[in-house]
Amino acid sequence: MLPEDSEKGRTLSARDQLLVVIDPVARRTDGESVRIAKDVLGAGAAIRICLPEGPEDFAKALARRGARRPVVIGDDRALLRAVTALHRERELDSCAVSVVPVGAAQALSRALGVPLGAVAAARAVLEGAERRLDLLVDDSDGVVLGTLRIPPVVSAAAGGTAVDGRPWLRTCQSFVRTLARPARVASAPGPAPARLRVEADGVLVVDLDQPVEGVSVRPGADGLAEVEVRPTSVGAAAEALRARARTITVSGADFRYRADAVVGGPVRTRTWSVRASAWGLMLPR
Repeated sequence: MLPEDSEKGRTLSARDQLLVVIDPVARRTDGESVRIAKDVLGAGAAIRICLPEGPEDFAKALARRGARRPVVIGDDRALLRAVTALHRERELDSCAVSVVPVGAAQALSRALGVPLGAVAAARAVLEGAERRLDLLVDDSDGVVLGTLRIPPVVSAAAGGTAVDGRPWLRTCQSFVRTLARPARVASAPGPAPARLRVEADGVLVVDLDQPVEGVSVRPGADGLAEVEVRPTSVGAAAEALRARARTITVSGADFRYRADAVVGGPVRTRTWSVRASAWGLMLPR
């Protein structure tokens, strides 16, 4: 991690002092956008640049930020990593997070209202206002900023990222399987419907005897999560089951889930709880 400080002897408020953490993926994939963001931020505030090489460096940089406001230059995974680190340090109440989206995966940032251009996003860091947002926290201390999906849906923006974060590995495995057996003419069947038990604040939404196509959960704006269960349709399309709750528990056979840009599991049970106004994000006024 290489720090670089642009302070020029001025008397600065905490708002004018930024810790800019540049995700290594952003540096590799779009160095020009990173440079533009640095220039805009440096022109409007005293910035300290940190270049972490991995998740451990990333977390250490945030933990040692002092009074500086954290700014992440990177994709949705980098934003999620920053909020997770601050949550585990119990520091989300003491600072507002800023992000300049750089990279392929930007669906979460877009949904949260962050401008996607480097210049506009950097100006929102300098001139925007903090908005407090609800957070989903699971029983393993993982967080969800946007939408939770079961089973996980691979995001096109993530480039079909494999569960372990190594898309090249999946490509190699597919190539080996192709060499090992003849290609099938018929298409492979889709995934079987999931059998899950979903409870919202202790009230049963769906049980194991009702196959479902999917479950989605996302934080609302009033301390309640919005839950949608899509039963498997037979003939006519089945109507989605909806609920609003502070605590959601899902159980059943081993299942995976996608929390924003990261796939978790397999687990047999997991509980998510809403933390109202748990974190702050800098957005345009």
